[in-house]
Amino acid sequence: MPPLPSPACHALVKTHHITSRKKVAQLRKAAGKLGCYALLRSGGCPGIMYCRGAPDAVQEWVATVHALRYKDYQLMMRPATVESTRLGQIDHTPGLFEIGTVKGFANAMEQDGLLEWWRHGMKFA
Repeated sequence: MPPLPSPACHALVKTHHITSRKKVAQLRKAAGKLGCYALLRSGGCPGIMYCRGAPDAVQEWVATVHALRYKDYQLMMRPATVESTRLGQIDHTPGLFEIGTVKGFANAMEQDGLLEWWRHGMKFA
């Protein structure tokens, strides 16, 4: 696994839904090309996207998402430095990974030590 960029940057995007397999394929390609880790909650409402990597890669990935013109696109948390001490302990292979439920997404954020950040960004807190 490549080392986490120092400093790592991340962003959070919310959309109405993520159902288009063509758009997901484009996001998967962008994550691989940019060498960033992306997590999607796909298949229903709401669509949630999280991206982490080098600052320039995260900025470009967010621009790719925006260009796909998702319905109700909202940049919930702008690209910023990751503030979690757990990230260095977690093996995240670059690429795009999908989760089918909001609860599963929350569990993934909790494992990364980012649950409170995510809850704040999603306006749950």
